[in-house]
Amino acid sequence: MSDHHLTIVVDNIAEKGLAAEHGFALFIQTPDHSLLLDSGQKDALQMNAPALDIDPADIDLLVLSHGHYDHTGGVAHLLSRNRNMDIYLHSGVFQPRYSLDDDRAAIVKMPLTAMEAVMRHPDDKVHWLTRPVTIDSTIGITGPIPRRFGFENTGGRFFLDAEGDTVDIIRDDVALWLQGGKGLTVCLGCCHAGLLNTLTYIIELSGAGRIDTVVGGLHLLNADRTRLEKTVSELRKFDIGRIVACHCSGESAVEYLAAHLPCPVIKGYAGMRLQSG
Repeated sequence: MSDHHLTIVVDNIAEKGLAAEHGFALFIQTPDHSLLLDSGQKDALQMNAPALDIDPADIDLLVLSHGHYDHTGGVAHLLSRNRNMDIYLHSGVFQPRYSLDDDRAAIVKMPLTAMEAVMRHPDDKVHWLTRPVTIDSTIGITGPIPRRFGFENTGGRFFLDAEGDTVDIIRDDVALWLQGGKGLTVCLGCCHAGLLNTLTYIIELSGAGRIDTVVGGLHLLNADRTRLEKTVSELRKFDIGRIVACHCSGESAVEYLAAHLPCPVIKGYAGMRLQSG
């Protein structure tokens, strides 16, 4: 199979000359498709894309991993530049969302401009993820991910109301994978469903035995030592070539994984280019 080329377009850190912001976007080129997973928080996508030779008009697939502002903020800009791209998302991306810190509610939902842009997009170009979807023989999207590992949680105090009465389990969290000759490339947004839940489900869906690359947000920044120890114990059961941790992974968590896993664990950044497959 042919190689896949990946470029981190938006991340919390960036190489010199590129914009950094609290958000994530990953550009993926396969032999038959140009995909974008997520769109960052604000302006980093439209600032970084030209510098990385990425033209929104050439993107044919947009996948939204979930409906938080730091992954959907560039949607309106993207869709204003390209009315022909297919969008894959779960309907839960439109929910009201809050994060509570010391009982103070912060709004973390998808921006209204992004919601409106999706709803104005041609109906036949919007695909609602209620189950796993295969784009072609090399690209798959999970749809909602079963939560099988009880010690994995969403990684924060997320709610559907400002009072904190209704917990948001972020059911709309999805991931995608690419099939390659060296194994799978697993692409994550924030991994609110849990890293192990996600990898286990993708292995089950794809039938693959090896994961060449895991790239994206692991959302372990709030993970305690017990969760990290259990995560490492389970990850050792997978055959993983490398992990590229981005955005919400957590610096101490990345260091812990790097110290305790047999595969390389490196920090991603906007401007990083990867080849897998």
